Amino acid sequence: MTYDNDNIFAKILRGEAPSFKVYEDDFSLAFMDVMPQVQGHTLVIPKDPTQDIFNADPIILGHTMETVQKVGAAVKEAFDVPGIMLAQLNGKAAGQTVFHLHFHILPRTDGVDLKMHAGGMADFAELELHAQRIKAALDS
Repeated sequence: MTYDNDNIFAKILRGEAPSFKVYEDDFSLAFMDVMPQVQGHTLVIPKDPTQDIFNADPIILGHTMETVQKVGAAVKEAFDVPGIMLAQLNGKAAGQTVFHLHFHILPRTDGVDLKMHAGGMADFAELELHAQRIKAALDS
């Protein structure tokens, strides 16, 4: 499978689709998932056009993982949760629906179930507030 330059994450990177950005550097971008499984569900993607972890440039992947660590810690603080779940899917059979490498950061609390993946769009005003909370935690 070749990389699809028209996938939603490629469009977000080019500024052709809206997103609620949390963090950005030379190698990666973090933003709110518009179909969250839990409040605070954040995505981190490399800026490099790669469809999965097996095709990723190891140097860019390393920088992307630094962002996952940084943003994951901020999500944990912003949502005051005891745990963070990371998910990364490769291929349709694994549940990948957007074929641009991405990492899910999911705040976890005992007794709070995850919604179905891609179960429905979240309220954009709420996503903006969540993004602001995470940005504030990154700045602290």
